[in-house]
Amino acid sequence: MDIQLTADSTCDLGENAVARGVVLMPLLVILGTETYFDGVNIVPQDIFDHVAKTGKLPKTAAPSTQDYADFFRPFVEAGKTVIHFNISAKSSSAHSYAAEAAREFGGKVFVVDTKALSSGQGLLVMKASDMLREGKSAEEIVETVNSLRPLVNTSFIPDRLDYLFKGGRCSRMQMYGANLLKIHPLIEMEDGQLIADKKYRGSMTKCISSYIDDLAAQYPAYDDTRCFITHSTADPALVAFAKEKVAERFRFREVLETVAGSVITGHCGRNTLGVLFIAKSI
Repeated sequence: MDIQLTADSTCDLGENAVARGVVLMPLLVILGTETYFDGVNIVPQDIFDHVAKTGKLPKTAAPSTQDYADFFRPFVEAGKTVIHFNISAKSSSAHSYAAEAAREFGGKVFVVDTKALSSGQGLLVMKASDMLREGKSAEEIVETVNSLRPLVNTSFIPDRLDYLFKGGRCSRMQMYGANLLKIHPLIEMEDGQLIADKKYRGSMTKCISSYIDDLAAQYPAYDDTRCFITHSTADPALVAFAKEKVAERFRFREVLETVAGSVITGHCGRNTLGVLFIAKSI
């Protein structure tokens, strides 16, 4: 079976998508009256510049059902079966549109609600790519990645809460208090939805250190194939520290650094960092 893996651009796989032959469907980023395509004609610095100038976050939008149909069609017409990986359905309407478009192709397009975003979504794409290289069928791949969704640790630590406040995800008082007292909440996916969990206090380096320690304690058993250190244009020293700390507390065979695209950056702001991997149990 000839299989084509595709994914929403929010998987934040960067060059890994190219290396694995994964084709990305860009979500839309709207700055004022201009619409851009995530990963195509907009970069995170454009987001930072827009927010600094206007004080407003960009808007984001999913491709339409027709957009997804037009995206899938060339692969199906070339005789391929498509497996598409969407950002969590609780974060975007992209999954419902893609699933509706897939019905046009008579079972030749499988659409997966990853119940994740950023490289949490990307982890399932990479797992599917591993299985594709092993010669697994589309049905086997979809069944496996669906079973792994609850085991994907999608979590991150924001530096400041400005973007979360502008996006309505925290109050002005919470933002001011957190920024003043150097409080950094843990943001994680739970059943496809972002929630704020525990709070860390101090410098970002101190908080990232405690966060990785907590991950190691929470997930003693994990898939050691790979993890992602994904960040929104974080300070290089912070990224380097996170890599060292992950090497100290885990034994992943592959640690991949990726930079969040414009859609994800537009919701979390600069210097946010997460360590994402697949656990063996929860």
